[in-house]
Amino acid sequence: MTDDIVLTRRNGAVLEITLNRPKANAINRAMSRAIYRAAKQLQDDPALSVGIITAAGDRVFCAGWDLKEEAVSYDPAADSDPEQGSGPGGFAGITEYWRLTKPMVAAVNGAAVGGGFEIAIACDVIIMAETAFFSLPEMQRGIIPDGGAIQRLPRLIPYNVAKELLLTGRRMEPDEALRWGLVHKVVPQAALMEEARAKAAEIAKGAPLALQSIKEVLLAIDGMGLPAAMKKTKAGHSGLDYYERLWRSEDMKEGMRAFAEKRDPVWKGR
Repeated sequence: MTDDIVLTRRNGAVLEITLNRPKANAINRAMSRAIYRAAKQLQDDPALSVGIITAAGDRVFCAGWDLKEEAVSYDPAADSDPEQGSGPGGFAGITEYWRLTKPMVAAVNGAAVGGGFEIAIACDVIIMAETAFFSLPEMQRGIIPDGGAIQRLPRLIPYNVAKELLLTGRRMEPDEALRWGLVHKVVPQAALMEEARAKAAEIAKGAPLALQSIKEVLLAIDGMGLPAAMKKTKAGHSGLDYYERLWRSEDMKEGMRAFAEKRDPVWKGR
């Protein structure tokens, strides 16, 4: 599938999603909906297991909310309307796409500012180019980063570090992001996609139901105490779709057989 502002490319079980709205890949409603369509393609296609999201060029991953457009057309009522606003995936198409249970790798090739940072932390694994950086300058724009940063960032890095980033809008360079464990790996710009593809291929080796179950369970138990989280993960009593299907699946039996027979498993996704 090709969309003018969001491009997709299949690579085996991996779907590569490329932001393509020069010069800054700024997010407006059309861009949000286009990203959602690409992510939904990943989720709905049983032949696909993992997504990679990156951007065209080598300087900007995403500059965030298109403030130039919104400055003249922002309407709070329209923005929150499911038909007129960002669409079913929320801002940037994936920040509130709770049904996206297939893993996403962010290949951050350049500046990830505001909403661009929010796209990255909505993903499951982040790989960052040495020339990239993160920042949340919303405070200097009279708004706050409530498209996912204020909600997710304090859960991903130390609370006081997240709060200081939110308050100051300063740049977080790759070495700091790596130090806090926010990103999986920092690589030279030229090696970014090779590294992202290798990581996606590694993830895609897992059983499809198991991959989706991991995301489903993590979301379901987020914020629970340990006893409640353990109680939630009991087959037959969880109320979780992929988790329950996993324990009744052919793939579970295949995984055990393959281990016993010392061979690679052949997954069917059921």
